[in-house]
Amino acid sequence: MRCKVLSFVVLLALIKHVSSNEIQAYPNTNATLPCNISIQEDKMYMSLIRVNWTRGDSSVASFGGAEEQVKDGFSWDPTDFTDGDFSLTVLKASLVLQGVYECRVSYNFTDLPSSNVTFSILAPPSVFVPQKWVLLEKENQLECHARGFYPPPVYFSWTREEQVIQPPFHVEGDLSPDGYYTAVNNLTFYPSREDQNVTFGCKVSHRGNSQEVDIQLNVTYLPSVRLSVIQTRFSYTPLTLYCDVESFYPEDVSVSWFQNGTALPDPPATDQNTDRTYTTRRYFTLSPGQRQKRGKVECVVNQPEVADPVSTSADLDKLDPQDEAPLLTKSAKASVAMMCISIVLVFLLCFGFTWRRRDEKQKSLTVSGIILPPRVIVGQKGRVSVSIEGRRVDRVQTTWFLNDTPISDTSLTASEKGPLLTSRGEMGYYKLHTQGPLHSSGKGTQQLISALTFVPRITLHKGAVFKCQVFYAGKDKIVEERVSERFTVLSPPEVSEIQLAETENNPDVISMTVRATHFHPDVITFRWFCQGGELSPVASKASSSPQPNSEGFFSAFSQCKLPRSEVEKGATKVWVSVHHIALKQPITRETRGFIKRPCVSNIVSFTHASDQTFTLGCEITDFYPPKISVTWLKLGDGEEDDREEELIEGGEMWGPMQTHPRLFRATATLERKSIRQEKKNSGGGFTCRVQHCSLKEPIERHWRNGDNAAPTIPPSVLVCWSSEGVGVFSILLKGGHPKAKLLWAAGGPTFSPLVSSETEEIGDDGQRELRSVCALEKYTNLPSPPDKQLERHKNGQATSTYLSETKSAVTDPDTEGIKYIDEKVDSEDRDMDRYEETKFESEEEDGNKETEDNTGALHINKVNLRKGLKENERARLRVCVEITHPALQIPVYRTWTEPNEEISSSA
Repeated sequence: MRCKVLSFVVLLALIKHVSSNEIQAYPNTNATLPCNISIQEDKMYMSLIRVNWTRGDSSVASFGGAEEQVKDGFSWDPTDFTDGDFSLTVLKASLVLQGVYECRVSYNFTDLPSSNVTFSILAPPSVFVPQKWVLLEKENQLECHARGFYPPPVYFSWTREEQVIQPPFHVEGDLSPDGYYTAVNNLTFYPSREDQNVTFGCKVSHRGNSQEVDIQLNVTYLPSVRLSVIQTRFSYTPLTLYCDVESFYPEDVSVSWFQNGTALPDPPATDQNTDRTYTTRRYFTLSPGQRQKRGKVECVVNQPEVADPVSTSADLDKLDPQDEAPLLTKSAKASVAMMCISIVLVFLLCFGFTWRRRDEKQKSLTVSGIILPPRVIVGQKGRVSVSIEGRRVDRVQTTWFLNDTPISDTSLTASEKGPLLTSRGEMGYYKLHTQGPLHSSGKGTQQLISALTFVPRITLHKGAVFKCQVFYAGKDKIVEERVSERFTVLSPPEVSEIQLAETENNPDVISMTVRATHFHPDVITFRWFCQGGELSPVASKASSSPQPNSEGFFSAFSQCKLPRSEVEKGATKVWVSVHHIALKQPITRETRGFIKRPCVSNIVSFTHASDQTFTLGCEITDFYPPKISVTWLKLGDGEEDDREEELIEGGEMWGPMQTHPRLFRATATLERKSIRQEKKNSGGGFTCRVQHCSLKEPIERHWRNGDNAAPTIPPSVLVCWSSEGVGVFSILLKGGHPKAKLLWAAGGPTFSPLVSSETEEIGDDGQRELRSVCALEKYTNLPSPPDKQLERHKNGQATSTYLSETKSAVTDPDTEGIKYIDEKVDSEDRDMDRYEETKFESEEEDGNKETEDNTGALHINKVNLRKGLKENERARLRVCVEITHPALQIPVYRTWTEPNEEISSSA
């Protein structure tokens, strides 16, 4: 027994669609723009291939038959075309080659899916930090340069001995003439003695790539300078000055002299006499230890080209004689002793009185008030300071307080963006500075500046005061105390864009809303304007005493309304100006024009026959402006559980595409794994969340596992003819929920319903498999059956065909288990008693029992194909199955048509 299976031949049966890619390359390197299309063909011919790469409106490379054009800077290998590889190589990538490239391929004049590739340059920065000397305990800045990067931005961070001292800071950079970007970041700090030879590092991050440069600080110690004079007895003799320079680093130093602001010239090394000879004087100071050694000192003068130097020497006892004590009598010694004692006592009394007055005068201090910064901004460093003047400020110490809480230097252990004071009263970011002693303009007085740097926070510093106590080291007595005035902590508002929305009760009126958040203090002003003048808001929430949030910040909004006709014209420009004390200039926001709420359809699903994955999708229509956001979320398991567990990947959006001058539409899809794997989470579902500027709240559509899901439908029906002329038609549906409905019909120009048999089982992959089988036999000029035979036999459908039931059915191995009839069927003149009314009545009474007894049997539908007026002419047999399912918007049809050669042979 033979079976003849007919199928359609499709030129391109399977094409893998290539999604959009993004390719990045370093400058002056080669990059490949992929374009791979899989074509199910035994062999491809180069003459039938057409390839065109374009960027914008210009063609980059094209291939068609024997013609090939490739612009300079690009290349490809046409020998790879027959393998479906149409990739294009960019030679020596540069900024001018950036853009969106489109690959269009056709085979045998059939357009294949196009591929879009976005090509961009990724250039990491070069980083360097200039080496420089920094002053000890003075404000200094280190500069970190990042050059030649693309695209912006970069992030700078600083480290000290591999410890982060400044977190990453976002910098957009400046555009250079060559098209790349440069950026500079400064580190401001006050070096201490511990910073000498310490390694500081600058780290620059760019698109996942980080570079770090380390430098060692060279700290300059400023010297202490003391000016002295060698006293002389006469005013008309030269006066010798000397300057002691102490405690400086590095060794190189130069000394210059000034008198009344005018530089004094260096003294000549020698003086010329009248006889053209020279005179010079050199100084050498003996230390006290060298002076006590006594002995002979010698001065030796060397001259060029003179072998024996000229020298002179002298004994210190002669140059520096020390008088011997004279010999006195006992009475003289007693008188001298009494005189000395009297002088000592008088001297001690005078010295004690003078010392007391001098000590009191030296210990007296002049302390200024606490100097506050002009503006205290939340999150920005502020500095308070106090100036101390006196003779002994080098022994002065200070202690700072916030209200009554002592402040310690925690700049190296706390983040500037962290809490300043915790709930337990511990300190956050505070940095103490002491500058001085500095020489003051007063005689013998010095100046000391004590400062405190802090990062303000509303909950801590609102209404607070700083206090500074001044005392001498080692003493508990407070010399002076200063308390600052209460200062206002400022925080500029964060202003949203103007949100346009339709008014609920009146769609002809558009409401415009702007929101200001995160500001302090609470006084804020909104002013609305249009091209004709100032507008009056209809709603505002910026009262004089709003309630702050947990961090102490305030929020407010203002609303204005206009007729829809004015907004839709697009010519009416509306803006709002936000005024606040923390702003140097008001913040302005402008309307973005016409707005339209989107319409979101319910989520539909369909299954891919190739890999058994399924896709969810919904349509978003009639919205404006085109910017729209779609997010897919996964719902929790359980029939009544609507928790949104997590954001999921795999979602794509097609569009937006303009449908009218001011209307757009888009399609959101989500591709999921195979149905068998998804059934493990049968209780879960998905949410499609759509956000648009016209919506106060996002629009959400939900889909759960178990909702309507379309089955997998094969492209054609399976046909098998028996040796007796009986045709068996079958179709296999996989998956889907709920069960699909199938209706078979056959005929020539018109169709008549047929009787079919359906079986349902679970396949090896865990999916539902629904198999529908229909058998029929062709006749011409068949007598009409009795009226009673035209009863509804199955699914409530009436049929005009004769029904026959087999007594035996076998399985054909070539048709995957389809049971068909191989029984001798009577001729066209077979007696119609087979269809007597009693049989139909028995079928109605014992239908259920008969179904159980003959589950393996098939009903043979007799199809009457009447001959036409011409001899040997009849209609072509057509068999169709209609598949309906709740997840399908319209029914799906699969049709088989009898070939012409079979008609001619049967005729």
